[in-house]
Amino acid sequence: MVGSIEVMSRYSYTNGNIQNGNCLEEKLDELRGLLGKADGDPLRIVGVGAGAWGSVFATLLQDNYGHFREKVQIRIWRRPGKAVDRATAEHLFEVINSREDVLRRLIRRCAYLKYVEARLGDRTLYADEILKDGFCLNMIDTPLCPLKVVTNLQEAVWDADIVVNGLPSTETREVFEEISCYWKERITAPIIISLAKGIEAALHPVPHIITPTQMINRATGIPIENILYLGGPNIASEIYNKEYANARICGAEKWRKPLAKFLRQPHFIVWDNSDLVTHEVMGGLKNVYAIGAGMVAALTKESATSKSVYFAHCTSEMIFITHLLAEEPEKLAGPLLADTYVTLLKGRNAWYGQMLAKGEISRDMGDSISGKGMIQGVSAVGAFYELLSQSSLSVLHPGENKPVAPVELCPILKTLYKILISREQSSQAILQALRDETLNDPRERIEIAQSHAFYRPSLLSQPRDVVMENPINI
Repeated sequence: MVGSIEVMSRYSYTNGNIQNGNCLEEKLDELRGLLGKADGDPLRIVGVGAGAWGSVFATLLQDNYGHFREKVQIRIWRRPGKAVDRATAEHLFEVINSREDVLRRLIRRCAYLKYVEARLGDRTLYADEILKDGFCLNMIDTPLCPLKVVTNLQEAVWDADIVVNGLPSTETREVFEEISCYWKERITAPIIISLAKGIEAALHPVPHIITPTQMINRATGIPIENILYLGGPNIASEIYNKEYANARICGAEKWRKPLAKFLRQPHFIVWDNSDLVTHEVMGGLKNVYAIGAGMVAALTKESATSKSVYFAHCTSEMIFITHLLAEEPEKLAGPLLADTYVTLLKGRNAWYGQMLAKGEISRDMGDSISGKGMIQGVSAVGAFYELLSQSSLSVLHPGENKPVAPVELCPILKTLYKILISREQSSQAILQALRDETLNDPRERIEIAQSHAFYRPSLLSQPRDVVMENPINI
Protein backbone atom coordinates (compact mmCIF):
# COMPACT_ATOMS: atom_id res chain seq x y z
CA MET A 1 0.00 0.00 0.00
CA VAL A 2 1.46 3.38 -0.98
CA GLY A 3 2.04 5.57 2.05
CA SER A 4 2.45 2.83 4.62
CA ILE A 5 5.35 0.85 5.97
CA GLU A 6 3.02 -1.21 8.13
CA VAL A 7 1.55 -3.21 5.25
CA MET A 8 3.74 -4.70 2.54
CA SER A 9 2.90 -6.85 -0.44
CA ARG A 10 4.43 -10.30 -0.31
CA TYR A 11 5.56 -10.14 -3.91
CA SER A 12 6.92 -7.52 -6.25
CA TYR A 13 7.22 -7.82 -10.01
CA THR A 14 10.25 -6.92 -12.07
CA ASN A 15 10.50 -7.30 -15.86
CA GLY A 16 7.88 -10.01 -15.86
CA ASN A 17 9.45 -12.05 -13.08
CA ILE A 18 8.10 -12.52 -9.58
CA GLN A 19 10.54 -11.36 -6.95
CA ASN A 20 9.72 -12.08 -3.32
CA GLY A 21 11.17 -10.75 -0.10
CA ASN A 22 13.97 -13.32 -0.23
CA CYS A 23 15.42 -11.62 -3.31
CA LEU A 24 15.36 -8.25 -1.53
CA GLU A 25 17.10 -9.76 1.46
CA GLU A 26 19.71 -11.32 -0.81
CA LYS A 27 20.45 -7.92 -2.38
CA LEU A 28 20.69 -6.35 1.05
CA ASP A 29 23.00 -9.12 2.30
CA GLU A 30 25.20 -8.76 -0.77
CA LEU A 31 25.70 -5.04 -0.19
CA ARG A 32 26.26 -5.58 3.53
CA GLY A 33 28.97 -8.11 2.67
CA LEU A 34 30.73 -5.68 0.33
CA LEU A 35 30.74 -3.09 3.11
CA GLY A 36 32.03 -5.60 5.66
CA LYS A 37 28.99 -5.41 7.95
CA ALA A 38 28.96 -7.98 10.76
CA ASP A 39 25.84 -9.74 12.03
CA GLY A 40 23.95 -7.49 14.41
CA ASP A 41 25.45 -4.34 12.90
CA PRO A 42 22.81 -2.72 10.67
CA LEU A 43 23.64 -1.06 7.37
CA ARG A 44 23.07 2.63 8.12
CA ILE A 45 21.63 4.67 5.24
CA VAL A 46 21.01 8.37 5.80
CA GLY A 47 19.35 10.87 3.49
CA VAL A 48 20.68 14.41 3.93
CA GLY A 49 18.08 16.94 2.80
CA ALA A 50 14.35 16.37 2.53
CA GLY A 51 13.20 18.02 -0.66
CA ALA A 52 10.84 16.15 -2.98
CA TRP A 53 13.40 13.83 -4.60
CA GLY A 54 15.46 13.35 -1.44
CA SER A 55 12.35 12.36 0.51
CA VAL A 56 11.04 10.05 -2.21
CA PHE A 57 14.44 8.36 -2.55
CA ALA A 58 14.49 7.63 1.18
CA THR A 59 10.94 6.29 1.11
CA LEU A 60 11.71 4.02 -1.84
CA LEU A 61 14.45 2.43 0.26
CA GLN A 62 12.20 2.33 3.33
CA ASP A 63 9.39 0.63 1.42
CA ASN A 64 11.78 -1.92 -0.07
CA TYR A 65 14.12 -2.71 2.79
CA GLY A 66 12.76 -1.09 5.94
CA HIS A 67 11.17 -4.26 7.27
CA PHE A 68 14.63 -5.91 7.58
CA ARG A 69 15.11 -3.94 10.79
CA GLU A 70 18.03 -5.95 12.13
CA LYS A 71 19.97 -5.55 8.90
CA VAL A 72 19.32 -1.99 7.77
CA GLN A 73 18.48 1.36 9.33
CA ILE A 74 17.12 4.12 7.08
CA ARG A 75 16.90 7.72 8.32
CA ILE A 76 16.58 11.18 6.85
CA TRP A 77 17.93 14.49 8.11
CA ARG A 78 16.34 17.85 7.63
CA ARG A 79 16.77 21.16 9.39
CA PRO A 80 14.31 21.76 12.23
CA GLY A 81 12.06 24.77 12.65
CA LYS A 82 10.53 25.17 9.17
CA ALA A 83 6.90 26.07 9.88
CA VAL A 84 3.99 24.94 7.72
CA ASP A 85 1.80 27.95 6.94
CA ARG A 86 -1.93 27.72 7.55
CA ALA A 87 -2.90 27.56 3.86
CA THR A 88 -0.59 24.57 3.37
CA ALA A 89 -1.92 22.96 6.56
CA GLU A 90 -5.48 23.32 5.25
CA HIS A 91 -4.50 21.73 1.94
CA LEU A 92 -2.66 18.95 3.75
CA PHE A 93 -5.81 18.24 5.77
CA GLU A 94 -7.76 17.88 2.51
CA VAL A 95 -5.16 15.46 1.13
CA ILE A 96 -5.30 13.34 4.30
CA ASN A 97 -9.08 13.08 4.21
CA SER A 98 -9.10 12.15 0.53
CA ARG A 99 -6.96 9.08 1.19
CA GLU A 100 -8.56 6.41 3.37
CA ASP A 101 -5.28 4.54 3.86
CA VAL A 102 -3.52 7.70 5.07
CA LEU A 103 -6.43 8.70 7.28
CA ARG A 104 -6.53 5.30 8.97
CA ARG A 105 -2.75 5.29 9.44
CA LEU A 106 -2.76 8.68 11.16
CA ILE A 107 -5.65 7.68 13.41
CA ARG A 108 -3.81 4.48 14.42
CA ARG A 109 -0.70 6.52 15.19
CA CYS A 110 -2.77 9.03 17.22
CA ALA A 111 -1.50 11.75 14.89
CA TYR A 112 -4.71 12.85 13.17
CA LEU A 113 -5.82 15.39 15.77
CA LYS A 114 -2.84 17.67 15.27
CA TYR A 115 -3.77 18.06 11.58
CA VAL A 116 -7.31 19.01 12.60
CA GLU A 117 -5.90 21.62 14.98
CA ALA A 118 -3.51 22.95 12.31
CA ARG A 119 -6.40 23.34 9.86
CA LEU A 120 -8.28 25.36 12.46
CA GLY A 121 -5.22 27.50 13.13
CA ASP A 122 -4.95 26.26 16.71
CA ARG A 123 -1.40 24.93 16.31
CA THR A 124 1.62 25.21 14.02
CA LEU A 125 3.01 22.19 12.23
CA TYR A 126 6.68 21.88 11.28
CA ALA A 127 8.24 20.33 8.20
CA ASP A 128 10.30 17.78 10.14
CA GLU A 129 7.21 16.86 12.18
CA ILE A 130 5.02 16.11 9.16
CA LEU A 131 7.86 14.25 7.43
CA LYS A 132 7.77 11.72 10.26
CA ASP A 133 4.13 11.12 9.28
CA GLY A 134 4.99 10.81 5.60
CA PHE A 135 4.45 14.31 4.18
CA CYS A 136 7.09 16.29 2.30
CA LEU A 137 6.53 20.04 2.46
CA ASN A 138 7.52 20.41 -1.21
CA MET A 139 5.14 17.67 -2.33
CA ILE A 140 2.04 17.82 -0.15
CA ASP A 141 -0.22 16.07 -2.68
CA THR A 142 1.80 12.84 -2.54
CA PRO A 143 1.68 11.12 0.86
CA LEU A 144 4.76 9.02 1.54
CA CYS A 145 5.48 6.32 4.07
CA PRO A 146 6.48 7.46 7.59
CA LEU A 147 10.20 8.07 7.98
CA LYS A 148 12.68 8.14 10.82
CA VAL A 149 13.58 11.84 10.85
CA VAL A 150 16.66 13.22 12.59
CA THR A 151 17.15 16.98 13.00
CA ASN A 152 20.64 16.82 14.52
CA LEU A 153 23.15 16.52 11.68
CA GLN A 154 25.89 14.93 13.78
CA GLU A 155 23.53 12.27 15.10
CA ALA A 156 22.35 11.54 11.57
CA VAL A 157 25.67 11.06 9.79
CA TRP A 158 28.48 10.25 12.19
CA ASP A 159 28.24 6.46 11.75
CA ALA A 160 26.46 6.33 8.36
CA ASP A 161 27.59 3.72 5.83
CA ILE A 162 25.74 5.31 2.89
CA VAL A 163 24.82 8.99 2.72
CA VAL A 164 22.35 10.19 0.10
CA ASN A 165 22.82 13.85 -0.76
CA GLY A 166 19.35 15.25 -1.39
CA LEU A 167 20.41 18.87 -0.84
CA PRO A 168 20.29 21.59 -3.50
CA SER A 169 23.73 22.13 -5.01
CA THR A 170 23.72 25.61 -3.47
CA GLU A 171 23.68 24.07 0.02
CA THR A 172 25.82 20.99 -0.59
CA ARG A 173 29.22 22.50 0.15
CA GLU A 174 28.18 24.16 3.42
CA VAL A 175 26.45 21.10 4.86
CA PHE A 176 29.20 18.66 3.89
CA GLU A 177 31.85 20.92 5.37
CA GLU A 178 29.97 20.58 8.65
CA ILE A 179 29.63 16.83 8.14
CA SER A 180 33.40 16.52 7.65
CA CYS A 181 33.88 17.69 11.24
CA TYR A 182 31.94 14.64 12.45
CA TRP A 183 33.95 12.23 10.30
CA LYS A 184 37.45 13.12 11.50
CA GLU A 185 37.75 9.97 13.60
CA ARG A 186 36.35 7.57 10.99
CA ILE A 187 38.54 4.69 9.92
CA THR A 188 36.63 3.78 6.75
CA ALA A 189 35.02 6.13 4.25
CA PRO A 190 31.27 6.06 3.69
CA ILE A 191 29.66 5.85 0.27
CA ILE A 192 27.91 9.00 -0.89
CA ILE A 193 25.19 9.06 -3.54
CA SER A 194 24.50 12.60 -4.74
CA LEU A 195 21.12 13.49 -6.21
CA ALA A 196 22.02 17.19 -6.52
CA LYS A 197 21.70 18.92 -9.88
CA GLY A 198 23.59 22.18 -10.26
CA ILE A 199 27.09 23.59 -10.46
CA GLU A 200 29.32 26.33 -9.16
CA ALA A 201 31.78 28.31 -11.27
CA ALA A 202 35.23 29.27 -9.99
CA LEU A 203 37.56 31.61 -11.87
CA HIS A 204 40.87 31.11 -10.02
CA PRO A 205 43.51 29.94 -10.62
CA VAL A 206 41.81 29.14 -13.95
CA PRO A 207 38.10 29.17 -14.88
CA HIS A 208 36.64 25.83 -13.87
CA ILE A 209 33.41 24.11 -12.97
CA ILE A 210 32.63 22.56 -9.58
CA THR A 211 29.96 19.86 -9.52
CA PRO A 212 28.21 18.58 -6.37
CA THR A 213 30.35 15.42 -6.26
CA GLN A 214 33.46 17.61 -6.43
CA MET A 215 32.05 19.86 -3.69
CA ILE A 216 31.57 16.82 -1.48
CA ASN A 217 35.05 15.50 -2.26
CA ARG A 218 36.67 18.82 -1.41
CA ALA A 219 34.58 19.40 1.71
CA THR A 220 35.13 15.96 3.24
CA GLY A 221 38.22 14.39 1.69
CA ILE A 222 36.17 11.28 0.89
CA PRO A 223 37.84 9.54 -2.11
CA ILE A 224 36.09 10.41 -5.36
CA GLU A 225 35.58 6.69 -6.08
CA ASN A 226 33.22 6.60 -3.09
CA ILE A 227 31.10 9.49 -4.40
CA LEU A 228 28.51 8.79 -7.07
CA TYR A 229 25.81 10.71 -8.91
CA LEU A 230 22.32 9.35 -9.55
CA GLY A 231 19.98 11.03 -12.01
CA GLY A 232 17.46 10.24 -14.67
CA PRO A 233 14.17 11.15 -16.31
CA ASN A 234 11.96 11.28 -13.27
CA ILE A 235 9.39 13.34 -11.44
CA ALA A 236 9.56 12.47 -7.73
CA SER A 237 5.81 12.20 -7.07
CA GLU A 238 5.25 10.04 -10.15
CA ILE A 239 8.01 7.65 -9.16
CA TYR A 240 6.54 7.23 -5.69
CA ASN A 241 3.17 6.53 -7.30
CA LYS A 242 4.85 3.61 -9.07
CA GLU A 243 4.96 5.03 -12.58
CA TYR A 244 7.69 3.17 -14.45
CA ALA A 245 10.97 5.10 -14.52
CA ASN A 246 14.69 4.63 -14.91
CA ALA A 247 17.88 6.33 -13.79
CA ARG A 248 21.63 5.96 -13.94
CA ILE A 249 24.13 5.82 -11.13
CA CYS A 250 27.48 7.14 -12.31
CA GLY A 251 30.96 6.87 -10.88
CA ALA A 252 33.67 4.34 -10.17
CA GLU A 253 32.89 0.73 -11.05
CA LYS A 254 33.75 -0.46 -7.54
CA TRP A 255 30.47 0.85 -6.15
CA ARG A 256 28.20 1.82 -9.03
CA LYS A 257 27.41 -1.72 -10.13
CA PRO A 258 26.48 -3.14 -6.70
CA LEU A 259 24.54 0.04 -5.86
CA ALA A 260 22.62 -0.11 -9.15
CA LYS A 261 21.57 -3.64 -8.24
CA PHE A 262 20.62 -2.63 -4.69
CA LEU A 263 18.57 0.39 -5.78
CA ARG A 264 16.78 -1.30 -8.65
CA GLN A 265 13.05 -1.83 -8.12
CA PRO A 266 10.29 -3.23 -10.36
CA HIS A 267 9.10 0.27 -11.32
CA PHE A 268 12.45 2.06 -10.96
CA ILE A 269 15.21 0.54 -13.07
CA VAL A 270 18.73 1.78 -12.27
CA TRP A 271 21.52 1.39 -14.80
CA ASP A 272 25.16 2.23 -14.20
CA ASN A 273 27.60 4.35 -16.18
CA SER A 274 31.20 5.50 -15.84
CA ASP A 275 30.68 8.96 -17.36
CA LEU A 276 30.15 10.93 -14.16
CA VAL A 277 31.07 14.28 -15.75
CA THR A 278 28.53 14.29 -18.59
CA HIS A 279 25.65 13.07 -16.46
CA GLU A 280 26.31 15.45 -13.58
CA VAL A 281 26.81 18.48 -15.83
CA MET A 282 23.71 17.59 -17.84
CA GLY A 283 21.82 17.34 -14.56
CA GLY A 284 22.61 21.00 -13.99
CA LEU A 285 22.12 22.12 -17.59
CA LYS A 286 18.66 20.66 -17.96
CA ASN A 287 17.40 22.86 -15.13
CA VAL A 288 18.82 25.93 -16.88
CA TYR A 289 16.99 25.26 -20.10
CA ALA A 290 13.82 24.05 -18.39
CA ILE A 291 13.22 27.60 -17.13
CA GLY A 292 13.33 28.87 -20.70
CA ALA A 293 11.05 26.05 -21.85
CA GLY A 294 8.46 27.12 -19.28
CA MET A 295 8.66 30.70 -20.50
CA VAL A 296 8.24 29.67 -24.14
CA ALA A 297 5.26 27.46 -23.28
CA ALA A 298 3.51 30.25 -21.40
CA LEU A 299 4.27 33.03 -23.89
CA THR A 300 3.16 31.02 -26.93
CA LYS A 301 0.12 29.41 -25.26
CA GLU A 302 1.73 25.96 -25.45
CA SER A 303 2.59 26.21 -29.16
CA ALA A 304 4.05 22.85 -30.17
CA THR A 305 5.99 24.50 -32.99
CA SER A 306 7.61 27.09 -30.70
CA LYS A 307 8.47 24.47 -28.11
CA SER A 308 10.09 22.24 -30.74
CA VAL A 309 12.18 25.15 -32.07
CA TYR A 310 13.29 25.86 -28.51
CA PHE A 311 14.13 22.20 -27.96
CA ALA A 312 16.36 22.12 -31.05
CA HIS A 313 18.30 25.19 -29.94
CA CYS A 314 18.60 24.30 -26.26
CA THR A 315 19.83 20.75 -26.90
CA SER A 316 22.47 22.07 -29.32
CA GLU A 317 23.69 24.46 -26.62
CA MET A 318 23.77 21.63 -24.10
CA ILE A 319 25.88 19.51 -26.45
CA PHE A 320 28.14 22.50 -27.09
CA ILE A 321 28.73 23.02 -23.37
CA THR A 322 29.29 19.36 -22.48
CA HIS A 323 31.95 19.08 -25.20
CA LEU A 324 33.84 21.93 -23.57
CA LEU A 325 33.96 19.94 -20.34
CA ALA A 326 34.62 16.37 -21.48
CA GLU A 327 36.79 15.11 -24.34
CA GLU A 328 34.39 12.36 -25.34
CA PRO A 329 31.11 12.99 -23.52
CA GLU A 330 28.36 10.46 -23.82
CA LYS A 331 26.03 11.37 -26.66
CA LEU A 332 22.97 13.39 -25.73
CA ALA A 333 20.64 10.47 -26.26
CA GLY A 334 18.67 7.86 -24.34
CA PRO A 335 18.38 8.62 -20.62
CA LEU A 336 20.30 11.89 -20.90
CA LEU A 337 17.91 13.28 -23.50
CA ALA A 338 14.93 11.83 -21.62
CA ASP A 339 16.03 13.56 -18.41
CA THR A 340 16.06 16.87 -20.26
CA TYR A 341 12.70 16.13 -21.88
CA VAL A 342 10.84 15.33 -18.66
CA THR A 343 12.29 18.37 -16.89
CA LEU A 344 11.20 20.64 -19.74
CA LEU A 345 7.74 19.08 -19.59
CA LYS A 346 6.94 19.07 -15.89
CA GLY A 347 9.83 19.91 -13.57
CA ARG A 348 9.75 22.71 -11.01
CA ASN A 349 12.15 24.77 -13.13
CA ALA A 350 9.76 24.69 -16.09
CA TRP A 351 6.94 25.63 -13.71
CA TYR A 352 9.03 28.56 -12.47
CA GLY A 353 9.58 29.80 -16.03
CA GLN A 354 5.87 29.55 -16.75
CA MET A 355 4.88 31.45 -13.63
CA LEU A 356 7.44 34.20 -14.35
CA ALA A 357 6.21 34.63 -17.90
CA LYS A 358 2.58 34.75 -16.74
CA GLY A 359 3.43 37.29 -14.05
CA GLU A 360 2.14 35.03 -11.27
CA ILE A 361 5.49 35.16 -9.46
CA SER A 362 8.29 37.71 -9.64
CA ARG A 363 12.07 37.48 -9.70
CA ASP A 364 12.13 39.40 -6.43
CA MET A 365 10.69 36.32 -4.70
CA GLY A 366 14.08 34.66 -5.06
CA ASP A 367 14.77 31.09 -6.11
CA SER A 368 13.28 29.28 -3.10
CA ILE A 369 9.54 29.06 -3.62
CA SER A 370 7.06 27.89 -1.00
CA GLY A 371 5.63 24.50 -1.89
CA LYS A 372 8.25 23.92 -4.59
CA GLY A 373 11.59 24.28 -2.83
CA MET A 374 14.79 25.48 -4.45
CA ILE A 375 14.65 26.37 -8.16
CA GLN A 376 18.12 25.07 -9.02
CA GLY A 377 18.13 26.41 -12.56
CA VAL A 378 18.47 30.03 -11.43
CA SER A 379 21.87 29.63 -9.75
CA ALA A 380 22.97 27.30 -12.57
CA VAL A 381 22.22 30.01 -15.16
CA GLY A 382 24.53 32.37 -13.28
CA ALA A 383 27.28 29.77 -12.88
CA PHE A 384 27.32 28.58 -16.50
CA TYR A 385 27.15 32.13 -17.83
CA GLU A 386 29.99 33.30 -15.60
CA LEU A 387 32.13 30.34 -16.60
CA LEU A 388 31.48 30.52 -20.36
CA SER A 389 31.89 34.29 -20.60
CA GLN A 390 35.62 34.05 -19.82
CA SER A 391 37.75 35.28 -22.73
CA SER A 392 40.46 32.73 -21.85
CA LEU A 393 38.12 30.03 -23.14
CA SER A 394 37.54 31.72 -26.50
CA VAL A 395 36.42 29.72 -29.54
CA LEU A 396 36.29 30.72 -33.18
CA HIS A 397 32.96 32.23 -34.19
CA PRO A 398 31.84 30.46 -37.41
CA GLY A 399 30.20 33.49 -38.98
CA GLU A 400 32.50 36.30 -37.91
CA ASN A 401 35.70 34.23 -38.06
CA LYS A 402 37.07 35.73 -34.86
CA PRO A 403 37.59 34.41 -31.30
CA VAL A 404 34.68 34.93 -28.92
CA ALA A 405 33.80 33.70 -25.44
CA PRO A 406 31.80 30.44 -25.65
CA VAL A 407 28.68 32.09 -24.23
CA GLU A 408 28.41 34.17 -27.43
CA LEU A 409 27.45 30.96 -29.22
CA CYS A 410 24.78 30.17 -26.61
CA PRO A 411 22.02 32.77 -27.25
CA ILE A 412 19.46 31.09 -24.98
CA LEU A 413 21.85 30.92 -22.02
CA LYS A 414 22.79 34.58 -22.59
CA THR A 415 19.14 35.60 -22.65
CA LEU A 416 18.23 33.62 -19.53
CA TYR A 417 21.10 35.38 -17.73
CA LYS A 418 19.74 38.78 -18.76
CA ILE A 419 16.23 37.80 -17.62
CA LEU A 420 17.04 36.05 -14.35
CA ILE A 421 20.37 37.41 -13.09
CA SER A 422 21.15 40.87 -14.47
CA ARG A 423 17.43 41.54 -15.06
CA GLU A 424 18.09 43.62 -18.13
CA GLN A 425 15.25 42.00 -20.06
CA SER A 426 11.76 40.62 -19.52
CA SER A 427 10.65 37.04 -20.15
CA GLN A 428 9.53 38.07 -23.65
CA ALA A 429 13.20 38.20 -24.66
CA ILE A 430 13.35 34.40 -24.76
CA LEU A 431 11.20 34.40 -27.89
CA GLN A 432 13.61 36.76 -29.65
CA ALA A 433 16.47 34.41 -28.77
CA LEU A 434 14.71 31.70 -30.78
CA ARG A 435 14.58 33.86 -33.90
CA ASP A 436 18.06 33.15 -35.20
CA GLU A 437 18.71 36.16 -37.42
CA THR A 438 22.12 34.78 -38.40
CA LEU A 439 20.40 31.79 -40.04
CA ASN A 440 22.92 29.47 -38.40
CA ASP A 441 21.69 25.89 -38.20
CA PRO A 442 21.97 24.54 -34.59
CA ARG A 443 23.87 21.64 -36.17
CA GLU A 444 26.78 24.01 -36.81
CA ARG A 445 27.11 24.62 -33.06
CA ILE A 446 27.28 20.87 -32.53
CA GLU A 447 29.93 20.45 -35.24
CA ILE A 448 32.07 23.11 -33.56
CA ALA A 449 31.69 21.30 -30.26
CA GLN A 450 32.71 17.95 -31.69
CA SER A 451 36.10 19.27 -32.76
CA HIS A 452 38.79 17.85 -30.45
CA ALA A 453 40.42 21.29 -30.35
CA PHE A 454 37.30 22.55 -28.59
CA TYR A 455 37.75 20.53 -25.39
CA ARG A 456 39.06 22.53 -22.40
CA PRO A 457 40.43 20.08 -19.79
CA SER A 458 41.18 22.97 -17.42
CA LEU A 459 37.44 23.45 -16.89
CA LEU A 460 37.33 20.39 -14.64
CA SER A 461 40.70 20.82 -12.95
CA GLN A 462 40.96 21.25 -9.23
CA PRO A 463 42.51 24.54 -8.17
CA ARG A 464 46.10 24.03 -7.09
CA ASP A 465 45.53 25.98 -3.91
CA VAL A 466 42.92 23.55 -2.61
CA VAL A 467 44.37 21.45 0.21
CA MET A 468 42.40 18.54 1.61
CA GLU A 469 42.22 18.58 5.35
CA ASN A 470 41.81 15.33 7.24
CA PRO A 471 41.35 13.12 4.17
CA ILE A 472 39.78 9.75 4.88
CA ASN A 473 41.74 6.84 3.46
CA ILE A 474 40.45 3.36 2.87
